[in-house]
Formats: sequence, structure tokens, C-alpha cells
Amino acid sequence: MDKKQLIQQIEKTRTSRVITYLTSDRQGPFSARIAPDIIPYISNQLQTIGKTQNIDFFLYSTGGDTMVPWRLVSMIREYCDKFSVLVPYKAHSAATMIALGADEIVMSDLSELSPIDPSTANIFNPTDPTNPQNRIPISVEDVMAYFDLAKNKFNIKNDEELSHVFLKLIDANPQIHPLALGNVNRIHNLIRMLAKRLLKSHKTSLKEEEIDSIVDYFTEKLYSHQYFIGRKEAREDLGLTTVVNADAALAKIMKDLYAEYDKELEFGKTWNPENELGANAVQNRHDYKAAYIESTDLSNFFDIAVEYRKTQVSVPQQTPGGIIQVPQDQVGMKVLNQGWK
Repeated sequence: MDKKQLIQQIEKTRTSRVITYLTSDRQGPFSARIAPDIIPYISNQLQTIGKTQNIDFFLYSTGGDTMVPWRLVSMIREYCDKFSVLVPYKAHSAATMIALGADEIVMSDLSELSPIDPSTANIFNPTDPTNPQNRIPISVEDVMAYFDLAKNKFNIKNDEELSHVFLKLIDANPQIHPLALGNVNRIHNLIRMLAKRLLKSHKTSLKEEEIDSIVDYFTEKLYSHQYFIGRKEAREDLGLTTVVNADAALAKIMKDLYAEYDKELEFGKTWNPENELGANAVQNRHDYKAAYIESTDLSNFFDIAVEYRKTQVSVPQQTPGGIIQVPQDQVGMKVLNQGWK
């Protein structure tokens, strides 16, 4: 059964209109993340569908730009009375934020959410000593945990000692600029604000204390960005009452639709340029689909066209007679074009 037929099955089962959004998490340079460029394409889907009772957003992603979820959720809500997110497997970080904005999060036993604490990187972040062109991301929760360690584990309370703790942090090697820490604090506050706004957007209002508790868990109390949350924990331990179990029939359709996208987006696949070139080949072209936005009416995908070419480079090698240049095969690649189609 193809993707369109499976989408139609979900729509028939749930009396809804379905929009899918999936980003590839293949290993290597041709994966994709949630990004603002999806907004016009989702808008086009919504305008084509028109105002409807129920919209189901079939979502798979390991995260991305944390500014996208609020823009996306608020736009979808203009077109429906009930907004649901269907999670076939991974909905991490920014994808979890999208799910927090839904009236209903439909999860199978495979589905997982994650904490929404981000890492930040701007011009004030430390330079990566292994690659001076890059900046080292700073985890918001790592900074919060550092001061928690000082105050609650080592019982450092007075202002003078806390100032010393702060100076130790900014004098680290590589040095952390104070404005980088200011950015960390700004992002921490922003994520909490956005999470609260998403939870307050529900058709059925949550109590303020429920919202605060959920936000605390997803931003601070899970301690690791790699902590993945199943449906039972999300609902019973974290208080996310919007989580509902997909029944066996719906879970099967969700699994099958995910598998169809897996064929093209190659979730988790390891990338190797020599394998992409092919055995005994000198030149080859490969097209990668990095993301999909689809419904029964429209289909868009993000395509990356890459050319691989075998070349020879000279590699210095030490010999008893001195350094000599030894020819060595190398696979070079060039991105020919990329973008939504």
C-alpha cells in the first residue's frame, strides 16, 4: 500500500484530514531538521484542505529550530477545531514542542518524545579547538546544572562564593564569554514561555499548575536531552493528559506509513561517500530526499542532488630516505542543487 492510500486510511479511521511532516535523520551531511522554510508549504497544504473539523499532523523528526513550533501550531489552529499530532516513532526536541501544542498526542508503544532543553551557539560561544571555524554549542541545562551543583550539592550560598563560581565558568578553557551565558539565559526563558503558550493553546484549557509542572519536566527535570519518553510515562508521570494510545489498527497504519517514508528518507542510515560512489565507479550522482510534507492533495519534498567523483591526492609519507608524496584515491563530492520541490 502506498503513502497516499495509508494517509487515506488514517483519515477514514479518525474522520480527519492528515498532513505529514517527516525529516530524515540519516547519518552524515544529508539529514534535515525542523526549519522555518516549511511554513509556506504547510500553509499551502492548509489552504488546499480548507477549514475542517480535525487535522492530524503525522510527525517524525529529531528536532530543529525551536522558533518554528509556535508559528506552525498557531497557523494550523486557524484551520481546524481539533489539532492532533500522530507520532509514529521519534518526535524529539522541537518536534516535542509541536506535540505539546496539540489537543491530542496519539502514540503507539514505539512513539517517543524528549526534553526540549536546547543547546545554543552564537558568535560569543567558545571556538572549537579542533575546528576554529565552528563554535561549541552550550547546553542550557548544563549551565543550569552547574549552578545547581554549586548551590545544592556543595552548599555554596553566599554572593561572594557564587561570584567565584561564575568567574570559574567564564574563565574556563576555552573561555565562555559572559554574553554567551546571557544568551543561554534568554533561550532558557524563551523555551519555557513558548512551551507554556503551546500548552495554553489547547481547546480544553489546562490548569496553570498543570502547565507549570509539564514545562518543568520537559525543560529541567529530565536532566538529559537523550532521555526519551514513552506514552505511559508522558501521560502518567509527566502529567501530559493529552497523550492517547493508538489502538492496534491505527498503530499498524502509522507503522506502515512510517515504513514507506523510511524507504526514501533512510532514517538512521549511515552515510559513506565511497559507498555512495559505488564499486569501480569514477563518477556518480545521487539524489537524497531529506524531508517530506504531504497530504492526499499535495506532495512536497526537500531534494539534495550530489555528484561524487573519484580523485587522486598526494599524501606525504615518511620513508627511510625522507618524505615522499604517495598518490591516494579520494572521493570528492559537490552539491549540485538543493531545495523544496
